[in-house]
Amino acid sequence: MVGLSVSPEISLADEPVKIQAWGLPPDLVITLGAWLKDEKGHIFHSRAFYKTDMEGKVDLEKSPATGGDFHGVCPMGLFWALKPTTPFKKLIKRDVIGSPFLIHLELYSSLVFKPHEDEPAASKVIERWYAAPGVQRILIREGRVRGALFLPPGEGPFPGVIDMYGGNGGLLEYRSSLLASRGFASLALAYFAYDDLPILLGEMDLKYFEEAAQILCDHPKVSGDGVGVVAICKGAEVALAMASYLPQIAATVCINGSNAVNDINLCYGDLVIKAIPYKMERILCIDFWSNSIANIIDNPRKPEYQDSILPLEKARGPILFMVGEKDQHINSLFFAREAKSRAEKYGKKDVYVQCYPGAGHLIEPPGIPFCPVSQGSYFPLPLTWGGELLPHCRAQETSWKALQEFLFRNIRCSRRNKL
Repeated sequence: MVGLSVSPEISLADEPVKIQAWGLPPDLVITLGAWLKDEKGHIFHSRAFYKTDMEGKVDLEKSPATGGDFHGVCPMGLFWALKPTTPFKKLIKRDVIGSPFLIHLELYSSLVFKPHEDEPAASKVIERWYAAPGVQRILIREGRVRGALFLPPGEGPFPGVIDMYGGNGGLLEYRSSLLASRGFASLALAYFAYDDLPILLGEMDLKYFEEAAQILCDHPKVSGDGVGVVAICKGAEVALAMASYLPQIAATVCINGSNAVNDINLCYGDLVIKAIPYKMERILCIDFWSNSIANIIDNPRKPEYQDSILPLEKARGPILFMVGEKDQHINSLFFAREAKSRAEKYGKKDVYVQCYPGAGHLIEPPGIPFCPVSQGSYFPLPLTWGGELLPHCRAQETSWKALQEFLFRNIRCSRRNKL
């Protein structure tokens, strides 16, 4: 009897699973496929071809894929390679508490190029959750601040983290819910295009982010005398500004961001940092269906832009730059090295650069499929993010662990909560 097993069948989205097939003839080429439907009804799918061993088995921890969406030994490849049926969609979990993604795994005892047109020999449906049991979601509408706070189960206290995304705006919660599942009190913070916040970014007011940091610091279940920040892209630029000026920030992780203020001025009370203007004429049309905007950010080394560079040497805590070597959205490795060089010039020794070969711009938690190109909110054509499937997704696994270790190590945790 042909069988397909997945262990565990219910798991967090950042956890690995084991997939095995058995009961097949030896030396047989088979197809393993995966698919899911997101909350908007879009289908994402993947497939890979394998050859059974002499016992008629395939074990994805040992058996190499011979073709399909990837090749070689890759236990999580079917999850990493999930791609949209409708071009340029990105898989995003919206309801992170109430429901999982249901991933359908299917086994075909032949080479199948259109899996849904044939009946599988075996199948499984597994649940991939974005919050552990007991994680709380609290909607934040305090003063001007808008977001969602995720608290781990238990009394705490927990290290606090502010979590931000980039230039598409809105409120993305899946990284915060996973961080809470790993022991952090994580505030997913919106800063435009959400609720009653401005639809478009105007001037960036650092007081808004200071207010958010203080709300998190004051929460009775948040420990210590400071919080961390994790952010990507435009959010990473904001995070570096927060680290440079706000006393509440104890540790900062900047994922594929810049070392200077770009496009939109940043203000903090009487201080105004003029932005380096984008050079939109430098947009590259990669092919007929996508753009790369990596070159529109001008060189901060130019004399006229020196006042736009963020003074990270003033940061009270350490800063970790995580960069994808094949980022095609921002020249993030250059900016990270510039930031580290400035830190060393001013005697700040706790600025680190971690480069991930083969990774692109969208370095996410593990289990988030590789997305090399997708439709942005403010560009007429899809944006190219860069990277290669297997090294990018391996970087997601490695960076997720490194991110948590960095934050746990550098956010002081008291033994009592404030209740």
